[in-house]
Amino acid sequence: MSRVIVVGGGAAGCMAAIAAAGNGHEVILYEKNEKIGKKLFITGKGRCNVTNGCSIEELFQNVVSNAKFLYSAFYGFDNNSVCDFFEQAGCPLKRERGERIFPVSDHSSDVIRALEQKMKCLGIKVCLNSAVENLLTEENKISGVILKGGKQKGCDAVVLATGGLSYPLTGSTGDGYRFVRECGMTVTDIRPALVPLEIEGELCRRLQGLSLKNVSVRLSCQKKMLYEGFGEMLFTHFGVSGPLILTASSYYAKAKIEGKCLLELDLKPALSLEQLDKRLLRDFEDNRKKQFKNALGGLFPAKLIPVMLEQSGIDPEKKVQDITREERRRFAEQMKCLTFSVSGTREIKEAIITQGGVSTKEVNPSTMESKKCRDFIWQENYWIWMR
Repeated sequence: MSRVIVVGGGAAGCMAAIAAAGNGHEVILYEKNEKIGKKLFITGKGRCNVTNGCSIEELFQNVVSNAKFLYSAFYGFDNNSVCDFFEQAGCPLKRERGERIFPVSDHSSDVIRALEQKMKCLGIKVCLNSAVENLLTEENKISGVILKGGKQKGCDAVVLATGGLSYPLTGSTGDGYRFVRECGMTVTDIRPALVPLEIEGELCRRLQGLSLKNVSVRLSCQKKMLYEGFGEMLFTHFGVSGPLILTASSYYAKAKIEGKCLLELDLKPALSLEQLDKRLLRDFEDNRKKQFKNALGGLFPAKLIPVMLEQSGIDPEKKVQDITREERRRFAEQMKCLTFSVSGTREIKEAIITQGGVSTKEVNPSTMESKKCRDFIWQENYWIWMR
């Protein structure tokens, strides 16, 4: 029986330890925090969106870059396998809007508990408050790890599951990048992804706290479309956030933007411009004797009305019956394309995931083993934990 050391007690580390122990290996997991699953605990606002229930083909369509690298991993252990694993481990799951899968309890602690119990049943030794300082190598082969304080632990293989740089307070401080560099592997540019976007100007600050549902956005740079999507978003004091924006940010990061980037918001995506113009015509007819500023309650949340009044260019004191066809048409166009200038993303410490890192060219996609250093296996949360 060979000994496997797993570095990192997050989602990927725990699952890797369970898989290794299930195949008959002696497994020791080292976690530098006082408990496992520290980042899992805050995932999904504490509810932990375990996976997504869509088809495997749709999963691949939502991988931002290099989906082919994940074929072996996903087909070997797909999202349905993730659900089966947790159900059998005593953590019942439920399906919500958007095919999102959560624990029935809505508590991330139940997901963590299921992992803990499974590791205990398999006899995995979990060492908490145990930071790994470096890896031991002999002739391009992993031979063990060096713990904080200098103690060395030998093994036959190491699984590196230290995470990226996002949410450093949970332990993701980039240790793994140093480890792989010292093993001769390449680390590509590291960028924040699934992260809020910063917007120029004061408009978003005025809308701070406003949440919009069922809207669509288009993100473009120098007339090149980067992303189009539909969903929910939130205005903040620095710009925009929410599920729709977080997804858009991954495409923004991938594009390595240099120059002006535009975010176009469609407030009424279910209606074409012509349909929206007809809707406005009906609403204006019903409110024809009101001032324009008092006729928009049925179209927007209260906080958005002053902004849309300004954007329209129409005198707010003007009677609705006096608004021209051209003014109404321009107002409809504004509703279909409210434009913001993106200045960048928030810092990586606010990102949900890290984009970039270990070069996949140097990793065997079938086993996740390093091509440069034998018995060195790389794990990242995203291929096990599709949200």
